[in-house]
Amino acid sequence: MHLHTEVLARYRTIAIVGLSPRADRPSNQVARYMQSHGYRIIPVNPAIAGQTLLGETCYATLADAAASLGKDNVDIEIVDCFRKSEDIGPVAEEAIAIGANCLWMQLGVVNPEAAARAEKAGLIVVADRCIKIDHMHSLAA
Repeated sequence: MHLHTEVLARYRTIAIVGLSPRADRPSNQVARYMQSHGYRIIPVNPAIAGQTLLGETCYATLADAAASLGKDNVDIEIVDCFRKSEDIGPVAEEAIAIGANCLWMQLGVVNPEAAARAEKAGLIVVADRCIKIDHMHSLAA
């Protein structure tokens, strides 16, 4: 079993950083797909914080999401990043700070420094892979 497949089998709560409210955007399509397969999607997008997206409250930051969900004993397990590679550093730091299990960078997103910091902190790091495609492949395997 590949590491990314193991992550998808083990963890069910995904914060999507950069989740767009627009249905035609890849982040929204991935979120809807993962949600339809039983994953809880936590939207993180400061531009629409406080709004409801895919039936969940959208948060400005991972820290805000973790604090709010923690009241219900819900942990953010996977942080899925729809951000530019150069913007991943602060997201990785937040993922470490909230105790996430995995930092997942979508297709085309690679930040070796942020990945190294996250791995050193004990997070599983997946880079340059689409969580939706990997999930589809795991179902076909």
